[in-house]
Amino acid sequence: MKRFFLAICCSLMLQFIFAQELFVFTEPASNMPSKSVGVRLMNMFGSEGSNNKLNYHLMPEIMVGVNSKLMLHLQGFLSNVNNSFVAEGGSVYAKYRFISNDEVHQHFRMAAFGRASYNNALLHQEEIETMGHNSGFEGGLVATQLLHKVALSSSISYESAIFNNVAHNPVTQPNNAINYTFSFGKLMLPKEYTSYNQTNVNFMLELLGQKLIGSGKSYLDIAPSIQFIINSVARIDVGYRKQIFSSIERTSENVFVLKLEYNFFNVLH
Repeated sequence: MKRFFLAICCSLMLQFIFAQELFVFTEPASNMPSKSVGVRLMNMFGSEGSNNKLNYHLMPEIMVGVNSKLMLHLQGFLSNVNNSFVAEGGSVYAKYRFISNDEVHQHFRMAAFGRASYNNALLHQEEIETMGHNSGFEGGLVATQLLHKVALSSSISYESAIFNNVAHNPVTQPNNAINYTFSFGKLMLPKEYTSYNQTNVNFMLELLGQKLIGSGKSYLDIAPSIQFIINSVARIDVGYRKQIFSSIERTSENVFVLKLEYNFFNVLH
């Protein structure tokens, strides 16, 4: 009975602490609980250029909480961009939290992250994106501040593309970029916790930008979204990423995202 009560309390605590930090378009500095495994299915829909062709990207993902500081992701890339729905590649992502200052109802955390990707798809854009488009790598820092029901998070990263095949001319097109993000999240419901299986409803607003090194071209997007966390283990994310301005050629200026996720706690030993 004592262990059961402790498990319920821990579940409530995890739900309260992490609910506002699970952003839709970016990763926060916090990690998933240690010894846990998550599965995620990200669906991205966007129209391409003047022909309004619907581009669909499917990105299945497995996430592992190695310990309290290290988290690993393995992600696959599939799309219909080249007129047939095929597997195009994948990536490995790692995040290491090196600062954690915890207080009652608030904390500050910082982490370093990196991604290495392989993709064999033909490219149709100047934008550098190693999550679903380019082969290459990305590395950066992210900081997240939780203040009761509000979370603020920001990141900066360096991203480098290794050209997939004949898609780009390395002489004329930059293959390095600086990325920057700012994310806001707020717990909207429930107003008060009465049960560990209450559904959390979070509102998110994120800014995502990139500047190409060499050409100086850049873009900035805004991305509102809503998130549902069910029984502290399942997530449903619905978001829309809209371009504010851009001097960079992109495959899709505006993207609709649907994410489905389920987590298994304490399954690794």
